[in-house]
Amino acid sequence: MKSKSRNFYLIPYVIWIALFVVMPILLVLYYSFFDIDGQLTFDNYKKFFTPVYLKMTFSSFWYAFLITMFTLLVAYPISYLLTKTKHKQLLLLLIILPSWINLLLKAYAFIGIFGTYGAANSFLEVIGIGTKQILFTDFSFIFVSVYIFLPFMILPIFNALDELNPSLVDASNDLGASKWITFKRVIFPLTIDGVKSGCQIVFIPALSLFMLTRLIAGNRVITLGTAIEQHFLVTQDWGMGATIAVFLIIAMVLIMILTGKRKRGIL
Repeated sequence: MKSKSRNFYLIPYVIWIALFVVMPILLVLYYSFFDIDGQLTFDNYKKFFTPVYLKMTFSSFWYAFLITMFTLLVAYPISYLLTKTKHKQLLLLLIILPSWINLLLKAYAFIGIFGTYGAANSFLEVIGIGTKQILFTDFSFIFVSVYIFLPFMILPIFNALDELNPSLVDASNDLGASKWITFKRVIFPLTIDGVKSGCQIVFIPALSLFMLTRLIAGNRVITLGTAIEQHFLVTQDWGMGATIAVFLIIAMVLIMILTGKRKRGIL
């Protein structure tokens, strides 16, 4: 009886997955076999393996890697310090709150901050450096991306650190290990699952960024997400846009599978 009732409650979940996950993926796969004139073709897949799209794929992975790496380097110390504070839940909430704000609003806010007459250049003038071109650069794109993804990296790492048994750290200290050795041999390995989850949450959406490449990078950064948007909304070549989306989905699935295998290996 319990198994039957459990299967019954799974029905809405299965329907949701079928309608809003499986069907859209199948629809994207279907459109990838048609050219701009609606003719059945495999040329879209041949075109994807040309130097232009391969370079774009490499660029997407490179920027996603940089964004994930810098986000991790900032998020881990913040998460560690949060676990040592008295009002850690309140501070965590304050860090998460900006993620509730619309992405477009945050992008326009940074346009004002990094603009020629923005706060960043005003500060540079005060310290004697002078006005610099900050907006529409790789630096501004990565900086804003890290800021936006930071809460999503902090949360899983914070949870992993917060659940860490402090007696293990105390035991390491009692055995004469330095703080660096304790972190390297005890703290980081025991929180690696949180790090992997955070990297997965950041890396996968970073692969398909397109709004920030337009508004913050000024089209200096071209990613697969930018190409998909261009094909669907500008050139109206839905087939090529869908083909790029298919390879992007495959890449995301592979990343999730690899992460899952590593987790099972640890457990």
